[in-house]
Amino acid sequence: LVKSPRTFRSYLPRCHRTYSCVHCRAHLAKHDELISKSFQGSHGRAYLFNSVVNVGCGPAEQRLLLTGLHSVADIFCESCKTTLGWKYEQAFETSQKYKEGKYIIEMSHMVKDNGWD
Repeated sequence: LVKSPRTFRSYLPRCHRTYSCVHCRAHLAKHDELISKSFQGSHGRAYLFNSVVNVGCGPAEQRLLLTGLHSVADIFCESCKTTLGWKYEQAFETSQKYKEGKYIIEMSHMVKDNGWD
C-alpha cells in the first residue's frame, strides 16, 4: 500500500516563518500575520492572527469571553478537521472592535515551521 502525500489547499512560501497544524502539518499562518501572543483560548494560551489559510469556519454564535460578549465562529483545520480556535465575527464593545474578522489559534494546535532558528 503506497501512502499518497497530503495535499493542502494553500502552501505558504518556504522563505516565510510559518505556523502549521501540529496534528497534520498543514500551513495555517505566516508569522507576518501575527497580531498578538497574549490571548486566551478555551484550553490555554492562543495567538491572534490577521489572516489564516487551510482553515474552515463553523456557524457564528454569541459567547461571553473574558473581554465581553462577542459573536464568534469556531475554526478548524481543513485537512484533519481539528478545532483550532475561533474567528471573531462581531464585538459588541467598542474597545474590542479591532478583533472583528481576526482569528484565534490555540498554541497547543500549532507548530513553528521554516527558519525559526
